[in-house]
Amino acid sequence: MPTTPATPTPTSPGSGPTRAPLVFGGIPEADGFALAPITPRDRVHFRVDRELPLASLRADLPDGVTVSFDEGEGLYRVDGAPGTGQVLAEWVRAWCAGHGCSTIGLRAEADVRRRAPRDLPPAYLDALCRHYLPVSLKRLQRNMSTIRLHLPDPDDLTQQVGEWILKAVAQYDETKGVPFGAFLATQLSKWVHDLGRNAHGRTAADTENKQQKAIAAFVAEHQRRPSERELAAFMGQSVATLRRNSQTVATLNGLRNLQSLDGGPDATEIMLPDTSEAPDQIMDEAEQTLLSHALTAACAPDPTARRDQRAGQPNVLGWATWYLTTWGGRTKTQLSADLGTSVRNMNVHADRVEKALKERLTELAD
Repeated sequence: MPTTPATPTPTSPGSGPTRAPLVFGGIPEADGFALAPITPRDRVHFRVDRELPLASLRADLPDGVTVSFDEGEGLYRVDGAPGTGQVLAEWVRAWCAGHGCSTIGLRAEADVRRRAPRDLPPAYLDALCRHYLPVSLKRLQRNMSTIRLHLPDPDDLTQQVGEWILKAVAQYDETKGVPFGAFLATQLSKWVHDLGRNAHGRTAADTENKQQKAIAAFVAEHQRRPSERELAAFMGQSVATLRRNSQTVATLNGLRNLQSLDGGPDATEIMLPDTSEAPDQIMDEAEQTLLSHALTAACAPDPTARRDQRAGQPNVLGWATWYLTTWGGRTKTQLSADLGTSVRNMNVHADRVEKALKERLTELAD
């Protein structure tokens, strides 16, 4: 059911119009959340080494205990009454062991405040989601260059934003006095950051985020990008620590940018940010994306060659030589010792890459 249009109502002489409360499914927004108030519970989080039979788990759970499964994160959540977290954790561990499964990262969390979206009136929830979906997509425009790294398909993005809205509905505490729209907006920024943390690990994603914020703050203050020593001082780190962290960030970007050597990199579309809106450092990363993509494509097997020919195999040594000496800060002598091969052999494979790469860079320049 569509959202009831808001009608402006005057407040006092000389004041501007005030928007009427949003109404979803015939119920004012605030009243709808009050129909399914947020409640405390103890929650047990865990993963397993293989997927559990959810139907059997639900059938065996004690009365009043529920379980949900997040397929994207592979995370199970068991909810029970306050004060029962440790008991539930032991019950879950024993149940999984009895079904031949091992739990991973099992932990109990006390006083988790949540609501089940399904407890809201269906027409209310449907209209609320329809209203906030386009609002959220517009709010996320500023984060689109980051989002496209993880969700290049518009349909996947729309589905993810819909899931985030439901997640916000489950977490929103109407007693705090903050409108739901404002709460949703603050959460969206956090969940965009979590995309990188989930894909590449918390440490690498947090390091990248901290460095980018420091660079942006330095540029705002000095109107130029910092040198390595200036950035280290600005962040309160040693140059050696900054270099280690920069290598972590470079590895993270490499994981994002590179496709499988034998997975047909030419068939993958590269999403580039809007040059009129993206900051310079993002455009620099976009150019590196094109270069690393061209490098990977140059190292892929020649589709016209036989599998028993050298050209018919992925040129892994050539790729490692080019990538690690160009972006990884390594010398060929260091790589030779690490990889257990001669510099001459590395040069032979690197020369094959150079020939193919020159052709691809010419195509990019055109």
